[in-house]
Amino acid sequence: MELFSEIYNCYYQVMRHLLSSREALTIPDINAQIYKEGFAESLLSIIPKIKNSSWNLFKKDGELYLSRISPSFLMPLSDLEKSYLKALLSDKRIRLFLDTKRLERLNQMLSGVSPLWKPEQFIYYDRFDGGDPFDSIKYQKHFSTLLHAVKKKQYVEIDYTAPNGNRVHHYYIPARLEYSVKNDKFRLLALKQTKDGKMTLETLNVARMDHVCLTEKSLSADIDLNEIIRGSYYKEPATLRIEDRRNALERAMLHFANYEKNTKKIGENTYECLIYYNQNMETELLIEVLSFGPMLTVTGNKQFLEKVKERLKKQKLGMPVGDRVF
Repeated sequence: MELFSEIYNCYYQVMRHLLSSREALTIPDINAQIYKEGFAESLLSIIPKIKNSSWNLFKKDGELYLSRISPSFLMPLSDLEKSYLKALLSDKRIRLFLDTKRLERLNQMLSGVSPLWKPEQFIYYDRFDGGDPFDSIKYQKHFSTLLHAVKKKQYVEIDYTAPNGNRVHHYYIPARLEYSVKNDKFRLLALKQTKDGKMTLETLNVARMDHVCLTEKSLSADIDLNEIIRGSYYKEPATLRIEDRRNALERAMLHFANYEKNTKKIGENTYECLIYYNQNMETELLIEVLSFGPMLTVTGNKQFLEKVKERLKKQKLGMPVGDRVF
């Protein structure tokens, strides 16, 4: 593993906690920790490196693994990491997560550091115009309120203008904020209580919110929002076969990072990836699958495969496919 990687930052966090353990760990213990803090496919990259000692970070004693790192170990930031952080501060979306005071303090701390890249160096050839207004003070306030509500499981009152122009006023429980690379927009997955007391899942574009206000009401702690989201998925996930040539597996994991998925090795340099999705995610998932390249093959489910074929036929005939998701 590289000394530093923005892509594998999650792996570093997982490894930090494993190496901080003062007790010997079994492979099931390590699996549980990785699954808790990382992604299911993280097991594919981390476990083999631990077992074959290529990282040499653990002492092996039979079936037990003991960290070689002392409790007092401290890893200072490298120049490369500082340069990466400075680049992040130039991203216009950073203001959605940091207030002005924190942003100014970080810029001051990194004042003598050159950014690893600049925003103007990137050209997005497959992104729609008209992304969200990240520089808008109103948008930033709405986003901050929603982010707080997600963390605290707190109800919010939202005035919303739907794509068809209808005005909506309702109380929602924000469950998850997601970013669409294709549309350059943030969307909110939110729960709304119906008249019969049931919870329904809705997707709202943050930029279409006219007013967002926190309420004093919070969701009961015994309700799992992620389980409700999982309950909205189709019974059969989309099944992808990935040929790991030209770094295809790594690119696929990054490409589909915003979806819940399960990946396993099924052959030499061949992997199967199950992606779980619902109706609201389907169109964007279709676009992303077709934009990936020849190293990826859709093998199921039948409904998703038929929509892939239908979309390809329309593209071949030059017919509009309605790419814009929201």
